[in-house]
Amino acid sequence: MSILKVGIIGYGAIGPTLHTLLKKHARNVQVVAILDREASVEAARARAGETPVTHQLADFLAFEPDIVVECAGHAALRAHGIAVLDGGCDLIVSSVGALADTEIEAALRSAAQRTRNRLVIPSGAVGGLDALAAARPSGIDEVSYTSRKKPIAWTGTPAEKMIDLSAIAEPTPFFSGNAREACLTFPQNANVVAAIAIAGIGFEKTRVTLMADPDTPGNRHDIVAHGTFGTISSSVVTRTLPENPKTSMLAPYSVMRSILNMAGPVII
Repeated sequence: MSILKVGIIGYGAIGPTLHTLLKKHARNVQVVAILDREASVEAARARAGETPVTHQLADFLAFEPDIVVECAGHAALRAHGIAVLDGGCDLIVSSVGALADTEIEAALRSAAQRTRNRLVIPSGAVGGLDALAAARPSGIDEVSYTSRKKPIAWTGTPAEKMIDLSAIAEPTPFFSGNAREACLTFPQNANVVAAIAIAGIGFEKTRVTLMADPDTPGNRHDIVAHGTFGTISSSVVTRTLPENPKTSMLAPYSVMRSILNMAGPVII
């Protein structure tokens, strides 16, 4: 059985969970190396078991991963994304919101085309991206996305200056704009927005509403699209990772699904 070698950039929010999931569910996949910041290497080594951890990109790529998963945030994608593709690896992007920066998106797309390595965007916490992408050639007139999260999930973001999160007693919208504005303003909370925009009608045309909702049982993601094909309506409510209330539990599972599709004989 051929083994697919995976490297992980960033061992913070979803890296350890993804590592554990791959060990449990992916027999033909092996995590061969982890790249983390120099200040975080020792902590990552303590959690990574026998998997090598380094802060040097050259040492990381020397393990020759087939696929690299970026789990480290927008800055890490900017710093390492092109070099990973140039190094002969496919790249799975967790920080999809970074692609709202037109220069980053263009550079990564160009590198993928030049190297013939793949830039893979997982669906993350949302559902319906397959239908949205399938409908795009037929003509999509409008796409709207609404995110509902508990007020605590918006702490540490610009939402704190838009509303009093501690006083929220009912569902309260605090942002309405297009997908590019949402991604650039809320990089830690709106990565799914970028995936929706790329699958559908783009960053400028995709309408986004962000809400603080004390009554939601988890992070809720609602997508509605209309076009010549008909109507798509998708609603997903997910629990969050215990160690990071800003991140859905589905995020690492979605990345694992992308890896399994690339590793296995059946793709779904």
